[in-house]
Amino acid sequence: MSKITSFLSPQDEEAVVAAIKEAEKNTSGEIRVHIEAHTDNDHYEHAMNVFGELKMHETKLGNGVLFYVAVNDHKFVILGDKGINDKVAEDFWDTTKEMMQNHFRKGAFKQGLVDGILKAGHELKIHFPYQDDDTDELSNEISKSS
Repeated sequence: MSKITSFLSPQDEEAVVAAIKEAEKNTSGEIRVHIEAHTDNDHYEHAMNVFGELKMHETKLGNGVLFYVAVNDHKFVILGDKGINDKVAEDFWDTTKEMMQNHFRKGAFKQGLVDGILKAGHELKIHFPYQDDDTDELSNEISKSS
């Protein structure tokens, strides 16, 4: 079994998707999770490319957030689009990443992702509250590549 398929069980994936739906329920923000085995590129730069491939930069208010995980590399990146980055505290993404790392170090990958997603969702709700005409602009499913 490859590391990418064993990173999250099907039940764990369901919990992560449920966290995305919960986080997006009260905001116009969009959250995605992308998991892959490995990249030869700089992880931040590669996550930026994935952000573009997933069309996360096309949200109306620039409020997309990507949680990118390279399983075999033991690396992850959290990327917020310009709209959310302009609103959150300067250390917001760093404190979110630290919280997630604490779970990841214990092998609690699902919990790390769920907590990070819900924290991002709370912040999105503050700055981009749900509006009656909001639509779910992006898929909530986890995207993967090997």
